[in-house]
Amino acid sequence: MAAPHKSEGDVNISPNRTAWQTANLDDDTRALLEEDARYFLSQSLSSPCLNAIRACDGIYIEDLQGRRYMDFHGNNVHQVGFANPFVVAAIKDQLDSLPFCTRRYTNRVAVDLARKLAQIAPGNLNKILLCPGGTGAIGMAIKLARIATGRHKTISMWDSFHGASLDAISIGGEAIFRQDIGPLLPGAEHAPPPDEYRCFYECHRRGGCDMMCARYVEYILEKEGDIAAVISEPVRSTPYIPKPEYWHRIRHACDRHGALLIFDEIPHALGRTGKMFTCENFDVTPDMLVIGKGLGGGILPLAALIVREDLDVAGDRALGHYTHEKNPVACAAALATINFIESENLPARAAELGRYALRRMEEMKERRPLIGDVRGLGLLMGIELVKDRTTRERAVEEAERVMYAALSRGLSFKVTMGNILTLTPSLTIVKEEMDKALDIIDECLAEVDKI
Repeated sequence: MAAPHKSEGDVNISPNRTAWQTANLDDDTRALLEEDARYFLSQSLSSPCLNAIRACDGIYIEDLQGRRYMDFHGNNVHQVGFANPFVVAAIKDQLDSLPFCTRRYTNRVAVDLARKLAQIAPGNLNKILLCPGGTGAIGMAIKLARIATGRHKTISMWDSFHGASLDAISIGGEAIFRQDIGPLLPGAEHAPPPDEYRCFYECHRRGGCDMMCARYVEYILEKEGDIAAVISEPVRSTPYIPKPEYWHRIRHACDRHGALLIFDEIPHALGRTGKMFTCENFDVTPDMLVIGKGLGGGILPLAALIVREDLDVAGDRALGHYTHEKNPVACAAALATINFIESENLPARAAELGRYALRRMEEMKERRPLIGDVRGLGLLMGIELVKDRTTRERAVEEAERVMYAALSRGLSFKVTMGNILTLTPSLTIVKEEMDKALDIIDECLAEVDKI
């Protein structure tokens, strides 16, 4: 059997994980993990589980043994912090008034949420469709693109993640979801992602980025001629942060060739990148915008498809038809989340603290040979570890050791692509907590570099 791919996150079957669990878990935690494994299907990235959680609040999670960890992972649902009192209160109030809305009916809080999303979304994106999760919203976007254009082909990026359903993995680009699964959606073309540090076309050897990756997307649009949509995360979670020119070129190319531009902002919308919506960092408005994860306030699952009004062309079809499409409790959580983000000005806070953290990471890079690259946009940050800065060989084993060393010091984060420390804290984090987290990473890099 081939080794598991590590593009989306650290895998759950490694000697480093076993060693950490042996050193840190007590009998009660082990018993619960064994019971979990007995009843849940095993799958990479999720189970067997690492540990068991009994509480979460603010930027912290707490395990059964009472140890607290700053959570710089959070599945990207914790923009407003875990157990945000404002969101919890809204949920409780809604439960006491209207806990469910059956299909064919609407309710006040669902309409209020849709109106709010239309008000804050960029450009003319003012028509909404809700569903319980981001994967479902991506599926609705694909269907609407087919209906609106009369075409079925798509262009998306290798290494991308858009969800785990069959249609989402078809446009996604990660082997851990796609490989050996059988036939996928036809017409799902892929292009290399805009990763300047590891550019497929090796732009760093040609003096820097020359937009070859964008030109290749343009090339596919021209040669295929009948692409329905380009579907992409405006910023990949590792993160890859393209230059604004990248999206400007693709936006114009889509317009020339009659293709729609769909942005998947499920992990990052609602302030994480320093703007309410990630695409606003690039001054590009897509034809469709998909958001999710943090929309439910880190408590309830909810996602939204937000599109141009002239794309409201599927009145005779069922794009979603989800049972909890207008769930009033989830909508109340979402409305409270957006109001909290606005009242606390969290996007601006994320931008400022993110700039500070990036400066600290750049300084760390000067002292730590393991660091090949650092990047960040707001509070979406990444530290890429390499064995050698010239060859850029991925320091996969070292990254995993750093992750577990950090866990032992009270910091949890995600490793993507096998070697990138991906850091996504709650937007409510304060500077002192950020400093503590970066100090922990610095200590762990020093420790691992000596091994």
